[in-house]
Amino acid sequence: MTEPAAFSHDTDVVRFTGSLSLAKIGDLPERLRAFDGKISRIDLSGIERIDTVGAWLVHRFAAEHDAEITGLDADGAHLLEQVSAADQPVAMRPVARGTLIRTIGEIGDAVVATGNTLYGLLGFLGATLIAFWHVATHPKRFRFNAVVQRFEVVGVNALAIVGLMSFLIGIVIAQQGAVQLQQFGAEFLTINLVGRITLRELGVLMTAIMVAGRSGSAFAAQIGTMKLTEEVDAMRTIGVSPMEALVLPRVLATVIMMPLLGMYASIVTIIGGGLLCWITLGIPPVTFIQRLREVVPITDLYVGLVKAPVFGLIIAVAGCFQGMLVESDAEQVGTRTTAAVVQAIFLVIVIDAFFAVFFTSIGWI
Repeated sequence: MTEPAAFSHDTDVVRFTGSLSLAKIGDLPERLRAFDGKISRIDLSGIERIDTVGAWLVHRFAAEHDAEITGLDADGAHLLEQVSAADQPVAMRPVARGTLIRTIGEIGDAVVATGNTLYGLLGFLGATLIAFWHVATHPKRFRFNAVVQRFEVVGVNALAIVGLMSFLIGIVIAQQGAVQLQQFGAEFLTINLVGRITLRELGVLMTAIMVAGRSGSAFAAQIGTMKLTEEVDAMRTIGVSPMEALVLPRVLATVIMMPLLGMYASIVTIIGGGLLCWITLGIPPVTFIQRLREVVPITDLYVGLVKAPVFGLIIAVAGCFQGMLVESDAEQVGTRTTAAVVQAIFLVIVIDAFFAVFFTSIGWI
Protein backbone atom coordinates (compact mmCIF):
# COMPACT_ATOMS: atom_id res chain seq x y z
CA MET A 1 0.00 0.00 0.00
CA THR A 2 1.32 3.43 -0.90
CA GLU A 3 1.28 6.15 1.73
CA PRO A 4 -0.72 9.36 1.29
CA ALA A 5 1.21 12.39 0.11
CA ALA A 6 2.87 14.47 2.79
CA PHE A 7 5.62 17.03 3.20
CA SER A 8 7.87 18.31 5.97
CA HIS A 9 9.90 21.50 6.35
CA ASP A 10 13.45 21.40 7.60
CA THR A 11 15.32 24.75 7.59
CA ASP A 12 15.38 25.70 3.87
CA VAL A 13 14.42 22.25 2.48
CA VAL A 14 10.93 20.81 1.93
CA ARG A 15 10.77 17.02 1.72
CA PHE A 16 7.85 15.21 0.12
CA THR A 17 6.94 11.61 1.04
CA GLY A 18 4.29 9.07 0.09
CA SER A 19 2.44 8.99 -3.22
CA LEU A 20 2.07 12.22 -5.18
CA SER A 21 -0.83 10.87 -7.23
CA LEU A 22 -4.41 12.01 -7.67
CA ALA A 23 -5.78 9.14 -5.54
CA LYS A 24 -3.48 9.82 -2.57
CA ILE A 25 -2.99 13.54 -2.72
CA GLY A 26 -5.69 14.42 -0.17
CA ASP A 27 -5.52 17.96 1.22
CA LEU A 28 -1.94 18.51 0.07
CA PRO A 29 -2.85 21.38 -2.34
CA GLU A 30 -4.48 23.39 0.48
CA ARG A 31 -1.53 22.78 2.80
CA LEU A 32 0.94 23.87 0.13
CA ARG A 33 -1.02 27.06 -0.52
CA ALA A 34 -1.01 27.81 3.22
CA PHE A 35 2.75 27.32 3.50
CA ASP A 36 4.60 30.65 3.81
CA GLY A 37 8.12 29.63 4.85
CA LYS A 38 11.31 30.30 2.94
CA ILE A 39 12.88 27.40 1.07
CA SER A 40 15.62 26.92 -1.47
CA ARG A 41 15.25 23.24 -2.33
CA ILE A 42 12.49 20.64 -2.70
CA ASP A 43 13.53 17.05 -2.01
CA LEU A 44 11.46 14.37 -3.78
CA SER A 45 13.72 11.41 -3.03
CA GLY A 46 11.22 10.05 -0.49
CA ILE A 47 8.17 9.83 -2.75
CA GLU A 48 6.85 6.46 -3.88
CA ARG A 49 4.94 7.55 -6.96
CA ILE A 50 4.21 10.73 -8.90
CA ASP A 51 1.69 11.44 -11.65
CA THR A 52 0.83 14.53 -13.70
CA VAL A 53 -1.26 16.11 -10.91
CA GLY A 54 1.53 15.62 -8.39
CA ALA A 55 4.13 16.94 -10.81
CA TRP A 56 2.00 20.03 -11.40
CA LEU A 57 1.64 20.69 -7.67
CA VAL A 58 5.40 20.38 -7.15
CA HIS A 59 6.16 22.57 -10.14
CA ARG A 60 3.76 25.29 -9.02
CA PHE A 61 5.05 25.15 -5.44
CA ALA A 62 8.66 25.40 -6.64
CA ALA A 63 7.83 28.30 -8.96
CA GLU A 64 6.07 30.23 -6.18
CA HIS A 65 9.05 29.88 -3.81
CA ASP A 66 11.83 29.93 -6.44
CA ALA A 67 13.12 26.58 -5.19
CA GLU A 68 15.20 23.86 -6.82
CA ILE A 69 13.68 20.39 -7.29
CA THR A 70 15.90 17.38 -6.57
CA GLY A 71 15.60 13.68 -5.86
CA LEU A 72 13.53 12.53 -8.86
CA ASP A 73 14.41 9.49 -10.92
CA ALA A 74 14.65 9.68 -14.74
CA ASP A 75 10.94 9.04 -15.37
CA GLY A 76 9.83 11.51 -12.73
CA ALA A 77 12.24 14.15 -14.02
CA HIS A 78 10.93 13.70 -17.56
CA LEU A 79 7.32 14.06 -16.35
CA LEU A 80 8.18 17.19 -14.41
CA GLU A 81 9.97 18.60 -17.44
CA GLN A 82 6.90 18.04 -19.63
CA VAL A 83 4.62 19.66 -17.05
CA SER A 84 6.97 22.63 -16.76
CA ALA A 85 7.05 23.05 -20.54
CA ALA A 86 3.25 23.06 -20.65
CA ASP A 87 3.03 25.89 -18.11
CA GLN A 88 2.41 28.66 -20.61
CA PRO A 89 0.04 31.61 -20.25
CA VAL A 90 -3.13 31.24 -22.32
CA ALA A 91 -5.12 34.26 -23.44
CA MET A 92 -8.78 33.80 -22.57
CA ARG A 93 -9.71 36.03 -25.48
CA PRO A 94 -7.76 36.63 -28.69
CA VAL A 95 -5.86 39.87 -28.82
CA ALA A 96 -7.96 42.47 -30.60
CA ARG A 97 -6.41 43.67 -33.84
CA GLY A 98 -7.36 46.51 -36.09
CA THR A 99 -9.33 45.91 -39.26
CA LEU A 100 -6.41 46.86 -41.50
CA ILE A 101 -3.94 44.57 -39.71
CA ARG A 102 -6.42 41.69 -39.70
CA THR A 103 -7.14 42.14 -43.40
CA ILE A 104 -3.45 42.24 -44.29
CA GLY A 105 -2.87 39.15 -42.14
CA GLU A 106 -5.64 37.23 -43.89
CA ILE A 107 -4.27 38.23 -47.29
CA GLY A 108 -0.81 37.09 -46.23
CA ASP A 109 -2.16 33.76 -44.96
CA ALA A 110 -4.00 33.26 -48.24
CA VAL A 111 -0.87 34.02 -50.27
CA VAL A 112 1.21 31.59 -48.20
CA ALA A 113 -1.46 28.87 -48.50
CA THR A 114 -1.66 29.43 -52.26
CA GLY A 115 2.12 29.21 -52.59
CA ASN A 116 2.23 25.99 -50.57
CA THR A 117 -0.57 24.49 -52.64
CA LEU A 118 1.15 25.41 -55.91
CA TYR A 119 4.42 23.96 -54.62
CA GLY A 120 2.66 20.74 -53.63
CA LEU A 121 0.84 20.57 -56.96
CA LEU A 122 4.11 20.90 -58.88
CA GLY A 123 5.67 18.21 -56.71
CA PHE A 124 2.71 15.92 -57.34
CA LEU A 125 3.00 16.57 -61.09
CA GLY A 126 6.65 15.56 -60.88
CA ALA A 127 5.72 12.36 -59.02
CA THR A 128 3.14 11.60 -61.73
CA LEU A 129 5.74 12.03 -64.47
CA ILE A 130 8.14 9.77 -62.59
CA ALA A 131 5.41 7.13 -62.28
CA PHE A 132 4.73 7.45 -66.01
CA TRP A 133 8.44 6.93 -66.74
CA HIS A 134 8.54 3.83 -64.55
CA VAL A 135 5.52 2.37 -66.35
CA ALA A 136 6.93 3.31 -69.77
CA THR A 137 10.20 1.51 -68.98
CA HIS A 138 8.34 -1.48 -67.49
CA PRO A 139 5.29 -1.99 -69.74
CA LYS A 140 4.07 -4.99 -67.75
CA ARG A 141 3.18 -2.61 -64.92
CA PHE A 142 0.80 -0.67 -67.16
CA ARG A 143 -2.82 -1.11 -65.99
CA PHE A 144 -4.64 -1.18 -69.30
CA ASN A 145 -8.02 -2.21 -67.88
CA ALA A 146 -7.98 0.66 -65.37
CA VAL A 147 -7.25 3.19 -68.14
CA VAL A 148 -10.04 1.82 -70.35
CA GLN A 149 -12.47 1.98 -67.44
CA ARG A 150 -11.53 5.64 -66.93
CA PHE A 151 -12.11 6.25 -70.65
CA GLU A 152 -15.72 5.28 -70.05
CA VAL A 153 -16.08 7.39 -66.90
CA VAL A 154 -14.35 10.51 -68.25
CA GLY A 155 -15.40 10.31 -71.90
CA VAL A 156 -18.33 8.09 -72.81
CA ASN A 157 -20.45 8.92 -69.77
CA ALA A 158 -19.86 12.64 -70.33
CA LEU A 159 -21.05 12.72 -73.96
CA ALA A 160 -24.68 13.51 -73.13
CA ILE A 161 -24.09 16.41 -70.74
CA VAL A 162 -21.21 17.87 -72.80
CA GLY A 163 -23.26 17.60 -75.99
CA LEU A 164 -26.33 19.27 -74.46
CA MET A 165 -24.26 22.06 -72.93
CA SER A 166 -22.36 22.66 -76.17
CA PHE A 167 -25.53 22.71 -78.29
CA LEU A 168 -27.15 25.30 -76.04
CA ILE A 169 -23.97 27.42 -75.93
CA GLY A 170 -23.87 27.40 -79.73
CA ILE A 171 -27.45 28.66 -79.84
CA VAL A 172 -26.71 31.38 -77.26
CA ILE A 173 -23.58 32.60 -79.08
CA ALA A 174 -25.36 32.74 -82.43
CA GLN A 175 -28.44 34.46 -81.01
CA GLN A 176 -26.53 37.12 -79.07
CA GLY A 177 -24.10 37.70 -81.94
CA ALA A 178 -26.88 38.01 -84.49
CA VAL A 179 -28.77 40.55 -82.36
CA GLN A 180 -25.73 42.79 -82.06
CA LEU A 181 -24.53 42.41 -85.65
CA GLN A 182 -27.98 43.10 -87.13
CA GLN A 183 -27.64 46.67 -85.86
CA PHE A 184 -24.82 47.14 -88.41
CA GLY A 185 -26.36 45.02 -91.16
CA ALA A 186 -23.61 42.42 -90.74
CA GLU A 187 -25.58 39.47 -89.38
CA PHE A 188 -23.77 37.16 -91.84
CA LEU A 189 -20.68 37.62 -89.65
CA THR A 190 -22.44 35.52 -87.02
CA ILE A 191 -20.97 32.52 -88.84
CA ASN A 192 -17.47 33.91 -88.29
CA LEU A 193 -18.24 34.47 -84.62
CA VAL A 194 -19.62 30.98 -84.02
CA GLY A 195 -16.91 29.17 -85.96
CA ARG A 196 -13.85 30.94 -84.62
CA ILE A 197 -14.82 31.34 -80.98
CA THR A 198 -15.98 27.73 -80.80
CA LEU A 199 -12.94 26.03 -82.31
CA ARG A 200 -10.42 28.38 -80.73
CA GLU A 201 -11.78 28.92 -77.22
CA LEU A 202 -15.20 27.93 -76.00
CA GLY A 203 -15.36 24.36 -77.28
CA VAL A 204 -12.31 23.20 -75.33
CA LEU A 205 -12.67 25.63 -72.42
CA MET A 206 -16.29 24.75 -71.58
CA THR A 207 -15.48 21.07 -71.97
CA ALA A 208 -12.60 21.45 -69.52
CA ILE A 209 -14.90 23.14 -67.00
CA MET A 210 -17.45 20.34 -67.35
CA VAL A 211 -14.79 17.64 -67.00
CA ALA A 212 -13.38 19.41 -63.93
CA GLY A 213 -16.81 19.42 -62.35
CA ARG A 214 -17.57 15.80 -63.25
CA SER A 215 -14.31 13.89 -63.31
CA GLY A 216 -11.99 16.11 -61.27
CA SER A 217 -14.36 16.05 -58.32
CA ALA A 218 -14.88 12.31 -58.73
CA PHE A 219 -11.11 11.69 -58.67
CA ALA A 220 -10.71 13.70 -55.46
CA ALA A 221 -13.67 11.99 -53.76
CA GLN A 222 -12.65 8.47 -54.79
CA ILE A 223 -9.00 8.76 -53.78
CA GLY A 224 -9.91 10.73 -50.66
CA THR A 225 -12.29 8.01 -49.52
CA MET A 226 -9.61 5.39 -50.16
CA LYS A 227 -7.18 7.44 -48.06
CA LEU A 228 -9.77 7.70 -45.29
CA THR A 229 -10.38 3.95 -45.24
CA GLU A 230 -6.59 3.30 -45.36
CA GLU A 231 -6.82 1.48 -48.69
CA VAL A 232 -3.96 3.59 -50.04
CA ASP A 233 -1.77 2.61 -47.08
CA ALA A 234 -2.72 -1.03 -47.63
CA MET A 235 -1.63 -0.76 -51.27
CA ARG A 236 1.76 0.56 -50.20
CA THR A 237 2.05 -2.24 -47.66
CA ILE A 238 1.60 -4.95 -50.30
CA GLY A 239 4.05 -3.23 -52.65
CA VAL A 240 1.59 -1.53 -55.05
CA SER A 241 2.37 2.07 -55.95
CA PRO A 242 -0.72 4.29 -55.53
CA MET A 243 0.71 6.66 -58.15
CA GLU A 244 0.79 3.87 -60.73
CA ALA A 245 -2.43 2.15 -59.70
CA LEU A 246 -4.69 5.14 -58.91
CA VAL A 247 -3.26 8.37 -60.27
CA LEU A 248 -1.66 7.40 -63.58
CA PRO A 249 -4.75 5.69 -65.13
CA ARG A 250 -6.89 8.73 -64.31
CA VAL A 251 -4.33 11.18 -65.69
CA LEU A 252 -3.80 9.21 -68.91
CA ALA A 253 -7.52 8.78 -69.50
CA THR A 254 -8.24 12.47 -69.00
CA VAL A 255 -5.33 13.63 -71.17
CA ILE A 256 -6.37 11.31 -74.02
CA MET A 257 -10.11 11.96 -73.80
CA MET A 258 -9.96 15.77 -73.55
CA PRO A 259 -9.04 16.38 -77.24
CA LEU A 260 -11.82 14.00 -78.33
CA LEU A 261 -14.38 15.60 -76.03
CA GLY A 262 -13.23 19.07 -77.07
CA MET A 263 -13.62 18.25 -80.76
CA TYR A 264 -17.02 16.68 -80.12
CA ALA A 265 -18.13 19.74 -78.14
CA SER A 266 -16.94 22.11 -80.87
CA ILE A 267 -18.86 20.23 -83.57
CA VAL A 268 -22.06 20.18 -81.51
CA THR A 269 -21.67 23.89 -80.69
CA ILE A 270 -21.31 24.72 -84.40
CA ILE A 271 -24.39 22.61 -85.15
CA GLY A 272 -26.36 24.58 -82.54
CA GLY A 273 -25.17 27.89 -83.95
CA GLY A 274 -25.87 26.79 -87.52
CA LEU A 275 -29.39 25.70 -86.57
CA LEU A 276 -30.19 29.09 -85.08
CA CYS A 277 -28.70 30.90 -88.11
CA TRP A 278 -30.93 28.76 -90.35
CA ILE A 279 -34.09 29.45 -88.33
CA THR A 280 -33.50 33.10 -87.40
CA LEU A 281 -31.33 34.52 -90.18
CA GLY A 282 -32.42 32.25 -93.01
CA ILE A 283 -28.87 31.04 -93.73
CA PRO A 284 -29.12 27.48 -95.09
CA PRO A 285 -26.79 24.79 -93.71
CA VAL A 286 -24.85 24.48 -96.97
CA THR A 287 -24.07 28.19 -97.00
CA PHE A 288 -23.21 28.06 -93.30
CA ILE A 289 -20.68 25.26 -93.86
CA GLN A 290 -19.17 26.91 -96.94
CA ARG A 291 -18.75 30.17 -95.05
CA LEU A 292 -17.12 28.31 -92.14
CA ARG A 293 -14.55 26.78 -94.49
CA GLU A 294 -13.71 30.23 -95.83
CA VAL A 295 -13.37 32.19 -92.59
CA VAL A 296 -12.08 29.67 -90.04
CA PRO A 297 -8.34 28.98 -90.48
CA ILE A 298 -7.00 25.53 -89.74
CA THR A 299 -4.83 27.05 -86.98
CA ASP A 300 -7.97 27.57 -84.88
CA LEU A 301 -8.43 23.80 -84.86
CA TYR A 302 -4.79 23.31 -83.95
CA VAL A 303 -5.12 25.75 -81.05
CA GLY A 304 -7.97 23.76 -79.55
CA LEU A 305 -6.24 20.42 -80.03
CA VAL A 306 -3.03 21.70 -78.39
CA LYS A 307 -4.81 23.13 -75.36
CA ALA A 308 -7.09 20.15 -74.70
CA PRO A 309 -4.52 17.61 -73.37
CA VAL A 310 -2.89 20.29 -71.21
CA PHE A 311 -6.26 21.10 -69.66
CA GLY A 312 -6.86 17.39 -69.11
CA LEU A 313 -3.51 17.03 -67.34
CA ILE A 314 -4.29 19.97 -65.05
CA ILE A 315 -7.75 18.64 -64.16
CA ALA A 316 -6.60 15.09 -63.40
CA VAL A 317 -3.52 16.13 -61.42
CA ALA A 318 -5.49 18.66 -59.34
CA GLY A 319 -8.20 16.10 -58.55
CA CYS A 320 -5.79 13.32 -57.59
CA PHE A 321 -3.57 15.71 -55.63
CA GLN A 322 -6.45 16.94 -53.47
CA GLY A 323 -7.66 13.38 -52.97
CA MET A 324 -4.25 12.34 -51.67
CA LEU A 325 -4.35 15.17 -49.11
CA VAL A 326 -7.42 13.79 -47.32
CA GLU A 327 -6.72 12.84 -43.71
CA SER A 328 -8.45 12.21 -40.39
CA ASP A 329 -12.17 12.73 -41.07
CA ALA A 330 -14.91 12.49 -43.69
CA GLU A 331 -15.42 16.25 -43.78
CA GLN A 332 -12.11 16.64 -45.57
CA VAL A 333 -13.42 14.55 -48.47
CA GLY A 334 -15.95 17.25 -49.26
CA THR A 335 -13.47 20.06 -48.60
CA ARG A 336 -10.80 18.55 -50.85
CA THR A 337 -13.32 17.74 -53.57
CA THR A 338 -14.44 21.37 -53.66
CA ALA A 339 -10.82 22.53 -53.68
CA ALA A 340 -10.04 20.19 -56.59
CA VAL A 341 -12.80 21.66 -58.76
CA VAL A 342 -11.95 25.27 -57.89
CA GLN A 343 -8.22 24.78 -58.47
CA ALA A 344 -8.73 22.93 -61.73
CA ILE A 345 -11.06 25.57 -63.18
CA PHE A 346 -8.83 28.42 -61.99
CA LEU A 347 -5.67 26.87 -63.43
CA VAL A 348 -7.42 26.03 -66.71
CA ILE A 349 -8.46 29.65 -67.18
CA VAL A 350 -5.00 30.94 -66.23
CA ILE A 351 -3.27 28.56 -68.65
CA ASP A 352 -5.81 29.46 -71.34
CA ALA A 353 -4.81 33.11 -70.98
CA PHE A 354 -1.15 32.18 -71.43
CA PHE A 355 -2.06 30.13 -74.49
CA ALA A 356 -3.95 33.07 -75.97
CA VAL A 357 -0.90 35.32 -75.65
CA PHE A 358 1.45 32.62 -76.94
CA PHE A 359 -0.57 31.74 -80.03
CA THR A 360 -1.04 35.41 -80.87
CA SER A 361 2.69 35.98 -80.60
CA ILE A 362 3.45 33.18 -83.10
CA GLY A 363 0.86 34.49 -85.56
CA TRP A 364 -2.00 32.00 -85.00
CA ILE A 365 -4.71 34.65 -84.86
